[in-house]
Amino acid sequence: MTENSATAQFLAARDFLLERRGDYEAARAGFTWPRPERFNWALDWFDHIATGNGADALRIVEEDGTSRGISFGELAVRSGAAANWLRDQGVGAGDRILLMLGNQRELWEVMLAAMKLRAVVIPATPLLGAADLRDRIERGQVRHVIVRTEDTGKFDEVPGTYTRIAAGPQVPTGWRRLEDMYQADSGFTPDGETLAGDPLMLYFTSGTTARPKLVEHTHASYPIGHLSTMYWAGLRPDDVHLNIASPGWAKHAWSNLFTPWNAGATVFVYNYARFDAERLMAEMDRGGVTTFCAPPTVWRMLIQSDLGLLRNPPREAVAAGEPLNPEVIEKVREAWGVTIRDGFGQTETTLQIGNFPGAPVKPGSMGRPAPGYEIVLLDPVTGKESPDEGEICVDLRTRPAGVMTGYRDDPERTAEAMAGGLYRTGDIASRDADGYLTYVGRSDDVFKASDYKISPFELESALLEHEAVAEAAVVPAPDALRLAVPKAYVTLAAGWEPGEETARVLFEHSRAVLSPYKRIRRIEFGPLPKTVSGKIRRVELRELTEAGSTAEYDEADLR
Repeated sequence: MTENSATAQFLAARDFLLERRGDYEAARAGFTWPRPERFNWALDWFDHIATGNGADALRIVEEDGTSRGISFGELAVRSGAAANWLRDQGVGAGDRILLMLGNQRELWEVMLAAMKLRAVVIPATPLLGAADLRDRIERGQVRHVIVRTEDTGKFDEVPGTYTRIAAGPQVPTGWRRLEDMYQADSGFTPDGETLAGDPLMLYFTSGTTARPKLVEHTHASYPIGHLSTMYWAGLRPDDVHLNIASPGWAKHAWSNLFTPWNAGATVFVYNYARFDAERLMAEMDRGGVTTFCAPPTVWRMLIQSDLGLLRNPPREAVAAGEPLNPEVIEKVREAWGVTIRDGFGQTETTLQIGNFPGAPVKPGSMGRPAPGYEIVLLDPVTGKESPDEGEICVDLRTRPAGVMTGYRDDPERTAEAMAGGLYRTGDIASRDADGYLTYVGRSDDVFKASDYKISPFELESALLEHEAVAEAAVVPAPDALRLAVPKAYVTLAAGWEPGEETARVLFEHSRAVLSPYKRIRRIEFGPLPKTVSGKIRRVELRELTEAGSTAEYDEADLR
């Protein structure tokens, strides 16, 4: 394939970051976003690096131990055939496809095919039920759905004239068989040019609110924008990259699609049904994983196991999704000799802030702004810029490539989120003299107790230092004297039982490591409610607390 100007721009920007891996200051100072007018990542980048490339682009290990790899060259051919077949089924430019597949080869083939066709993909997790699917079909104006055969029954309750395509050897009546795409001609010719600003993906947010937002990304904002994520992850072209994320969520596209293939690395997937830390480490050894990304929930489960079972730790280890507690970083460093580097971004953006390869890591800090991003802290009370603490905002005046175009069909919410030339994340952080940012909490999670501001994340990190705590979430509990006091919901580690004695131990730990005004005053044991993407639903815990509970332990009663 002849290298066009868009490919050349992208390649130059990518190589600039690869060559400055380990030199954050130089990367920040010299990086500029490529800004092609026309760009189709699947055609202009993936097919370009796939030409004559026999290295594995994707390797999937199933729970039964079987492994299947597909090379860059094979995947380019297969995605071309998939694009031709989908076009024959009526999929055209601008059409919206609800894509609800698991970690299976067809997911990547269809993603690339949809890009080539200039269709718009709405990723969805197979965990969704009929009510969620109705909302996505209606608000997403979906014209085609592509799902696993075992999920087709959910659509019996979802009306619409959309094309129904199922992945599986046998499909129900009325559904077209996705496997037929392999019989199509693989020589794909696009039927028009792709503008870099054309819509590419629509993401329904994880549902911590009653009505999920619909985030729109373009052929530039995610493919090009994830150059910042590639730099943070420290990826090289010959890496084998494992990212723990479920299909349907933005982090899956972040690190199982754009980030590794921007670098030319192999996407490694261990397709398990139930998490098993020991088995995961065994597959990492067997697969030669060199770079590893996982959400804090997975890291917390890993440190409950014997980390020494991993004989060949990854060169790079990163975490994103929620802030990572310092004690987790220390335990992994002791066992693997690798420092987990935290990073911050959202469905609405690519990696904005991170601890980057070769740069000093400050315990508890999310790091510094990524190359190509300028971060402003906005005082939530005055609305003015603050040098020390405030809402994390991306300066849109510098035209960062990795920010969404807005919330689709919601101009009021878009205007609010992007007022004054700043994208407002809703997250609060503090900034030190060296420019390092430390997460404080969601703007609606931070609360006051006795007129002192409390960061739930800080208290949760303190609790996680104790061996009894596997997970913790802190919310305000009503108090007649102090207005509110910190209450912790705790999931216990193996070997610990809920009860007065364990509560007493944790209250003592809280008194030992926290200032008096920050101490945990109430504790309740049990599993934490989470969204289907794995994030803790603190809003649900606040509602539960306000309603009153008879299962909690009060510090005053146990002293």
